[in-house]
Amino acid sequence: MRIGLIADTHLPSLVRSLDELGPQIADVLRGVDLILHAGDVTAPSVVEWCAQFAPVLIAEGNNDIFDDARMAKKQMLDIHGWRIGMAHELRPESRPIDQILQSSLDGERVDVLIGGDTHVERLEFRDNVLLINSGSPILPHHLSTRLGTVGILEVTPASVRSEIVVLGHSEGSANPCKAMYLEVMAEHLSRHGGGLTAEAAR
Repeated sequence: MRIGLIADTHLPSLVRSLDELGPQIADVLRGVDLILHAGDVTAPSVVEWCAQFAPVLIAEGNNDIFDDARMAKKQMLDIHGWRIGMAHELRPESRPIDQILQSSLDGERVDVLIGGDTHVERLEFRDNVLLINSGSPILPHHLSTRLGTVGILEVTPASVRSEIVVLGHSEGSANPCKAMYLEVMAEHLSRHGGGLTAEAAR
């Protein structure tokens, strides 16, 4: 399964659609099977824009003051035996994973943990958990409106492959983000009591 990861799509008042920033965001999301939005959607129109590509699930952010059946404080999925959890706020992301899980997912154990809120891309394998923050596609690093990052997660029974995709530069505004890639292999899926090992990163 190929999953698109997006977060913190705070549309400025003069921007009506993510398309106005160019085709790059759509190009990455086109062809995914599912989109996970890690919160601070801010505008319901963004949900419908994402839904043109694939079904959407949302972790409610602190700026999401609208109702949507696809949105919840946390999202939990089981895909090919991998347990995936998503909540908007994981910060400070440098804390031990157990502390993050306790505060963000009520202590539920996961193999993959997805969050947002910081607007800063992050991808790491720590304490047997793959942690992903896809950053913001339009307000990277809390700078002015410009192209930033989205994420891709590819899940198979044997592995999860994750990538932070830098969307390019906006005219007159450099993209401050860094591309990242990490693959985690499962010799035995965690639900069977096995361990996870990081295979490659760059």
